[in-house]
Amino acid sequence: MNNLSQIEALLFVAGDEGISLPDLIAMTGFEQTAVMGIIDDLAAKYDNDLSCALEIRETDGNYRLVTKPMLGTVVKQYFESPTNATLSHAQLETLVIVAYRQPITRIEIDQIRGVQSSGTLQKLAMRHLITEVGRKEEPGRPILYGTTVDFLDYFGLKTIQDLPPLPDLDSLDINDDAEGELFANPFAVEPERK
Repeated sequence: MNNLSQIEALLFVAGDEGISLPDLIAMTGFEQTAVMGIIDDLAAKYDNDLSCALEIRETDGNYRLVTKPMLGTVVKQYFESPTNATLSHAQLETLVIVAYRQPITRIEIDQIRGVQSSGTLQKLAMRHLITEVGRKEEPGRPILYGTTVDFLDYFGLKTIQDLPPLPDLDSLDINDDAEGELFANPFAVEPERK
């Protein structure tokens, strides 16, 4: 495993929130100049490879892997595709967690779900069901997510207080929930369509 692949892997798993230079240094043990050099090398690699869809973007002190702007049309088509009209199980699970625990960070969602959720969060944000509601006051200032008015409309709710109650978690064995029904059940009713 080379140094470049370690930084690239961290950028990938950081998802849409990105990762700060101090966090990259802390997680790899590399010197700041080495990390900056690797980021520059990766950026050049992506820029020079016309078959590569990615680029590195630095925003608010965080580095992120993003798709190149020239691919915006095809990415938009994907999110607007009729095949994406219904929510996947992963999207529904993530949406329930955001709805009941908002404001919440991606890392907190990942810990609850047990899997990485950045792609799912991006899809939900593109559908305007969740949005960034702020930044958590901790190192890296991770994005806090919350639901939107479109979320309320999608599920026929007037306010977030109209969410159905969750079952008593103390009486449930989450390890026996192989199908993920614990999180899907609150939204089991068919959403209202406009």
